[in-house]
Amino acid sequence: MGIGTSLFLIATGAILYFAVDASVQGLEIQTVGVILMVIGVLGLLISLFILMSASRSRYPDDRPTRRDRDF
Repeated sequence: MGIGTSLFLIATGAILYFAVDASVQGLEIQTVGVILMVIGVLGLLISLFILMSASRSRYPDDRPTRRDRDF
């Protein structure tokens, strides 16, 4: 799940939780909104963690810099 999908789930869940007053028999719309927001937040945190770890592995701290190389 990407960052965009996570933000979409958070926004959809917030709309269902805060803005929808309709009632459906056998289904709590506010509960569905909370579930979507929680899934969106978890997906966002996981996506950001993966993005941060990928950028760290691409540029390790012990790589030689231009000053360290012999010319």
